[in-house]
Amino acid sequence: MGETITLKSGADGYQLSAYHEAPFTPRKGGVIVLQEIFGIDKYVRADVERWAKAGYEALAPSLFDRRERGFTAGHDAEGMAAGIAHARATPLDQALADIAAARDFLQPRGKVCVVGYCYGGSLAWLSAAKVEGIAAASSYYGSMVKANAELPLACPVIVHLGHTDPGIKAEEVETAVKSAHPDVPVYIYEGAGHGFNNESPERYHEEAADLARLRTRELFESA
Repeated sequence: MGETITLKSGADGYQLSAYHEAPFTPRKGGVIVLQEIFGIDKYVRADVERWAKAGYEALAPSLFDRRERGFTAGHDAEGMAAGIAHARATPLDQALADIAAARDFLQPRGKVCVVGYCYGGSLAWLSAAKVEGIAAASSYYGSMVKANAELPLACPVIVHLGHTDPGIKAEEVETAVKSAHPDVPVYIYEGAGHGFNNESPERYHEEAADLARLRTRELFESA
């Protein structure tokens, strides 16, 4: 069973909460699970559990705690507005420092990988460039990847995009990433939209989610 623990940010000493689950099988490493804008909701907790079942110690830091501790929101207009407001008001350096705190918690027991979705997908890409000690990163449909495509990467990264995502032009992201990093795999999933890994009925695309998870596990196991 998962549990909520406390991490201390090295940037400002703030104590943020994080959802943690120990591996179900012999430990392969640690995985930092980076949230969507909806907070550490049941879908993020389910993803933490999924990684734990795959043999990873999984940890999802609550990146909006300074603004609203324990924040979660529904996948509706009100929830979207609240999540976007929290994301925009959270400095990127602060979020990366909180991710570094999660790394510090996991790193004594082995390698640390990062997977992120939506808001967290952007942060996964940024973590690969700016957070030391990350072994590999898997970025799902992050809106900030294109603008930050030229950042030097310090670890292997893969990128997942939905072809029908109305807010992120998958081919444009692919072009930007490939121009700066020709060896970084960019996977575009036909028929999948934004949030296709999230098992909410309105967004989930099972075939794309399964394939992206397989590719992510293969990356992490080889890191």
